[in-house]
Amino acid sequence: MKNDKVRKFKTLKSEIEYQGRAFSVRQDTLELPDGRKTVYDIIDHPGAVTIIPVDDAGNIYFIRQFRPATGEILLELPAGTLEKDEDPQECAAREIQEETGMAARKFIRLGALWLAPGYSSEYLHFYLATDLYESPLQADDDEYISVEKLAYKQAVDMAKAGEIRDGKSLAGLLLLDGWLPN
Repeated sequence: MKNDKVRKFKTLKSEIEYQGRAFSVRQDTLELPDGRKTVYDIIDHPGAVTIIPVDDAGNIYFIRQFRPATGEILLELPAGTLEKDEDPQECAAREIQEETGMAARKFIRLGALWLAPGYSSEYLHFYLATDLYESPLQADDDEYISVEKLAYKQAVDMAKAGEIRDGKSLAGLLLLDGWLPN
């Protein structure tokens, strides 16, 4: 049975190779089901949230920000990294304020996913945020963000046209399907 082979992986050694501000990189030595050994490089990440803020008119709040890894300014849903032992909904409440200047009276958990399970432990939680009101928090020192409101259909059309290329935002739009009135 294939599942039996998967269960026979054994971690022989795990070492932190790099400790950064937002994540660490570890190297794991594994024994494969057939007895051979192999090494995996894993990005250890504390997890994150993505928020889909929707106002009373049905507009979704997006942010634009420069992403050094891509060298581009991307249109994204607001998101943020979990602090140690932080509840994901509390993180969502903080991040929406820091990134959009809005707060939400209601959060609905839409789902969660592994961001890049081939090399990362990052687990991403998705929240629909509604009943919005202005309540800005100080943004992080390294964030230069502009806020844009888009109708759901416009956002989906932009995603299909390749104008939204951030994976978490694409997943968030997919998870939002069926939650908004047509």
